[in-house]
Amino acid sequence: MTEEIRVDNIPAEEEQLSFLQKIHKGLCKFTSWLGFGSKYYKSSKHRKKIFLDVVTYVILILVAIVMIYPFWWMIAASLANNMQNMLSTFVWPKTTATVLRGGNLFYHYSNIVALAQSQQLDYWRSVGVSLLYSLAPVIVGLITSTMAAFAFAKLNFKGKNVVFFYCLAAIMVPGPSIMIAQYCIYDALSWTGNGLAMIIPGMFGAVLTAFFIRQYLYGLPTSIIEAAKIDGAGYWRIFWTFIIPLAMPAIAAQFILSFIGCWNNYLGPLLFVSSRDWYPLALVVAAMDTSYGADVNNAPAVMAMAVLALIPVLVLFAAFQKTIIGSIMLTGSKE
Repeated sequence: MTEEIRVDNIPAEEEQLSFLQKIHKGLCKFTSWLGFGSKYYKSSKHRKKIFLDVVTYVILILVAIVMIYPFWWMIAASLANNMQNMLSTFVWPKTTATVLRGGNLFYHYSNIVALAQSQQLDYWRSVGVSLLYSLAPVIVGLITSTMAAFAFAKLNFKGKNVVFFYCLAAIMVPGPSIMIAQYCIYDALSWTGNGLAMIIPGMFGAVLTAFFIRQYLYGLPTSIIEAAKIDGAGYWRIFWTFIIPLAMPAIAAQFILSFIGCWNNYLGPLLFVSSRDWYPLALVVAAMDTSYGADVNNAPAVMAMAVLALIPVLVLFAAFQKTIIGSIMLTGSKE
């Protein structure tokens, strides 16, 4: 009786096995069509490349959508007529600002100056203050950092590596841990009421900026400096005549990154600037958000102000992204 059951089960097992083999062969045929070979079918390098390219571009497009969507939402929300429609915006607001007086889609953008004046804030002055906080310390600080980078990269003096080590060790100190001491110093120097606290300290350069430019200068031939010294040029002339032009890609990249950091700086002005006349654009946007966060009509105007504050940074980064990436790649050169 047992032998008969075993004999009857053999065809069923073979039929099940052949069915699984058909599925396996079908999957192998499909993967070979995509370019991946198997023991049943040969692969195609051309199709494999096409398949991998399609997958790569699909992933990149999805990541790009995820990265761009917050900026798109800011623009769409700034065109809403009130805060309720602004918060419910997904792709486009249900009711735009055209329902407000004037029938203008960009009504909130045209109303920004008046809205800031109602809170005793000058919008255009804040834009100028932001430019002052971003340009003055960045330009002078870049020159100072490049001087330090030139000294650490190309000059030989006793204790150079020790000094550079302590400069890098300063990066390890958390910024918030020294802010109280900074405020006491700036207040004693009367820098908190006139914006000097955001200008003068930055003119002494930054350790990270000096580090990146130093790494870039290591890739430049020292023979240029030695030839200039033979011709009678001093270090000051060598710096301005040779180092600055040759290191311009790294300097330009650091200028853009430093400008973006200073333009978006919120915590520094919040702590070290006590006069509303010296508020940068970031603080004006925050002040408007605090004042009008519950106002259903003016909340999109605050978002419009945030969009305008973001545009210069986006344009600057988009225009010089190749310079930034190329400079950071070149700073990886070894000594």
